[in-house]
Amino acid sequence: MQKKLTKSKNKVFLGVCGGIADYLGVDPTMIRLIAVVLIACTGFFPLTIIYLVAAVIMPDYQEPSKHDDAVDGEFKEK
Repeated sequence: MQKKLTKSKNKVFLGVCGGIADYLGVDPTMIRLIAVVLIACTGFFPLTIIYLVAAVIMPDYQEPSKHDDAVDGEFKEK
């Protein structure tokens, strides 16, 4: 199954950092701390805009359905 970058259901603020952490397979707290430090170091403006754009662009998390492995189409008996 292919990984998709989505907002996390483990949200603190809009779910962007949690979604990135889920995608990378790391602890969401580490991603959030890195984001806060980078936002503070850049003077809040550039990375805050990037974060808000990511929040608008990234799709919301959806529970995987139990039929994701199903094949679409019709099957005929021989």
